[in-house]
Amino acid sequence: MIPMLLLAGPLALVVAAGEARTAPAQAAGESATQQVVGMVRFRGEDLFTVRSTLSGHGPLQRAEAISERLTALAGGDATVTSPVSLQTKPETSDVLIGDRFIVSVTEGDAAPLGRTRQQYAADVAAVLKAAIARDAGGRTLRGLLTGLATSLLATAVLLATLWAWRKGRRRLSMAVKAQEGRLIRPLRLQRIEVMSAGRLTALLLSGIDGAALLLGAIAVLAWLEVSLGAFPWTRDWATRMAGVILTAALSVLSRVVDYLPNLVYIALIVILTRYLVRGIHLLFREVGRGTVSLPGFHREWVEPTYKIVRFLVLALAAVVIFPYLPGAGSQAFQGVSIFLGVLFSLGSTSAVANLVAGFVITYMRPFAIGDRVKIGETVGDVVEMGVLVVRIRTIKNEDHSLPNASVLSNHLVNFSTSARSRGLILHTTVTIGYDAPWRRVEELLVSAARATDGIQQEPAPFVLQTSLDDFYVSYQINAFTDRPNESATTYSQLHRNIQDRFNEAGVEIMSPHYAALRDGNEVSIPVGHREAGYASPPFRVAVSPSGPPERPREE
Repeated sequence: MIPMLLLAGPLALVVAAGEARTAPAQAAGESATQQVVGMVRFRGEDLFTVRSTLSGHGPLQRAEAISERLTALAGGDATVTSPVSLQTKPETSDVLIGDRFIVSVTEGDAAPLGRTRQQYAADVAAVLKAAIARDAGGRTLRGLLTGLATSLLATAVLLATLWAWRKGRRRLSMAVKAQEGRLIRPLRLQRIEVMSAGRLTALLLSGIDGAALLLGAIAVLAWLEVSLGAFPWTRDWATRMAGVILTAALSVLSRVVDYLPNLVYIALIVILTRYLVRGIHLLFREVGRGTVSLPGFHREWVEPTYKIVRFLVLALAAVVIFPYLPGAGSQAFQGVSIFLGVLFSLGSTSAVANLVAGFVITYMRPFAIGDRVKIGETVGDVVEMGVLVVRIRTIKNEDHSLPNASVLSNHLVNFSTSARSRGLILHTTVTIGYDAPWRRVEELLVSAARATDGIQQEPAPFVLQTSLDDFYVSYQINAFTDRPNESATTYSQLHRNIQDRFNEAGVEIMSPHYAALRDGNEVSIPVGHREAGYASPPFRVAVSPSGPPERPREE
């Protein structure tokens, strides 16, 4: 007994019955000559057909009612000895089992089969008698023992089959792995390796596992069919289950075969898109290396432009592939697409704004990786230019993530752009009293700048007198540097050198200025830099001998 072969007959009948049930809904588009057929079933077995309408009941309704009568009869005390009799009437031939009416046979039921009404009624009676006998025999002790033995034998065969398939799958997998690099070699297209030997081996192993799983499922289904079909109470379940599964399998197989042309189109589009993306990547890679030059195209544009072009190519391929996807035209698919689109539009407003701002920043070229910049209140080195954010690392090693939209809308200062070619000018201001010669002050400032590490000797540092204030003159020292990322250290060293030069020269820095009287006060120059024999002058106070004048009295 081969279970899957035995399922072929019931499958055909199930399909025919299914088509018969759906025929009224499809009658408007089909030929008027097509006849509806009702199949009478009992215990999962197809017995006979009815084709005519009787007493206002169509073939499908009649077949369902006959099946219900047989089921009710089998649930009672009917046995193989129950007599099957025929009653001939002017328009019908009735079949009875015992004293219970089962079916009325008409000329319309028999004529399409080439039989007379009486002949077809006799055939139906014989079929019913045999079906009742088989059902009664299955409910005897002998029938139950036979069914139990059949079920146990099917279980043993299933376990042995699964064990053999498991051993065979393991050996076959080991044999495939052993051939990697020998019989299984990389798949190449000229010099391009399309698929490596390892990926081919993994693909074959996946195919072996899938085949083993499929064979195991078929074996389990066959076992269920045999085990359930061994008993009269579950025989109908076995037949229905096999019919449903095989019908679904054939339907899926039919849809897959029908879908093969679309699958070929999708495969061609995927292959073409893949090689197009590879060609675009090769072009931009050579532009980045400098072997291919595009007028007006900067190298820092290579990576973002490649990502944009790749995204557009993939998006175009997805649009072209979409109509060939299964279910692309269904309302459910369209509803899900609209729902996802609404979610994306509502939840990605800020993300899209940052994404667009990132593209604008990329092609504006306001800064590059490694530049020292000031964006808003944040000063530091650019360490990453992302699709959505720019990351800046301050001199305190604090990483700040600034959204691209915020970067685009804020005031931005780049300290590194001109430093590479003309140098960045560092400047600081000191205030010196009017008693110090300005030429001497400027000389000291320039000397302090030249002694600072990181300050360029050419162009030479220069001094600007920015203001003449009430108590002092403001001198601004300006010096060039090509190390903008070290400006904090350079500023610190410059300030130290300015203090050393002025202290050594005996010039007092008036920052902050003094609000107290200077007459008699000690100078603020460090002791080591004061003149030899320096003494603080006395504080002179004049006292009037007559005292303060009297105020006139008011009358």
